[in-house]
Amino acid sequence: MSKIAIIGSGSWGVALATHLAKLGNQIKIWSFDEEEKRLINEERKCKFLPGLVVDEKITCSNELKEVIQGTEFILHVTPSKFTRETFRQYKQYVDDRPVIICSKGFEKESLKTLDEVILEELPTAKVGVLSGPSHAEEVSISLPTVLVVASQYDDVLKMIQDTFMCDEMRIYTSKDVKGVELGGALKNIIAFCAGVAAGIGLGDNSFAALITRGLSELARLGVELGGEQETFYGLSGLGDLIVTCLSEHSRNRKAGKLIGQGKTLEEAKKEVGMVIESIDNIEVAYELCKMHHIDMPIVETVYQVIYENLKPEEAVKKLMTRDKKSE
Repeated sequence: MSKIAIIGSGSWGVALATHLAKLGNQIKIWSFDEEEKRLINEERKCKFLPGLVVDEKITCSNELKEVIQGTEFILHVTPSKFTRETFRQYKQYVDDRPVIICSKGFEKESLKTLDEVILEELPTAKVGVLSGPSHAEEVSISLPTVLVVASQYDDVLKMIQDTFMCDEMRIYTSKDVKGVELGGALKNIIAFCAGVAAGIGLGDNSFAALITRGLSELARLGVELGGEQETFYGLSGLGDLIVTCLSEHSRNRKAGKLIGQGKTLEEAKKEVGMVIESIDNIEVAYELCKMHHIDMPIVETVYQVIYENLKPEEAVKKLMTRDKKSE
């Protein structure tokens, strides 16, 4: 069995820890928050996963060195906007340990993907990306889940596949790091749009169209940024898009739904109560599509809803009355 470090004590970090602990691994979680550490270590609870009893093989610490030393690999599970800041604090302890990015998003200020952020800070890092359709709530109670891990290193792919796989979780491997990462980041935008659609009362036809045309948009941008076309029709693209657009577990969908119901962005953030990756992702994707001259009407329109006060109902009309096209 392995000793594993998890950087981040949110719902996804704790869900991954729970899965790995059930397989007999020893897990050390880093949290910046003293109260979260106390809840995990003393009450065996996670405030983001009510009802979960945290496995005894999981411990939590506020000290990065303590969490990382003696482990075989690192799962990085902080919100995207904290990736660089947090990694800078622990990169001196990485050595030759693989760093597996489990967050989904971009660095807003630089428009960089998270693997680019890690490698910019530590060019020798052995980076991998774990992604796919996976709500923390379901992974934490061992419902069947299928994910993909991407890395340029065969030993990293084998290590993650061997460590994670069991009757309840299946892991596929890929060499397309960029595609897997971009699929996970960009789908949050379409999930937010699906929430807006739900908030204004659109139906199944609309959702199907949104997912289909949304996938076409994110694939166009993803290929331009270095991903492989087929990756976006796999687990980290289409798979994650379906689960995030249709599930009430999705905080991105929930935020969009609140906007569709007339809430302000700040009101939506407050009600969701956790980091909403899609908000920053929409800004980044909008900038990237302009920079690379990629046609992304859904992204452009939802950007106008959030930042230019376009009413959601008007956004739908704008999309539906665009010039005639071939598919």
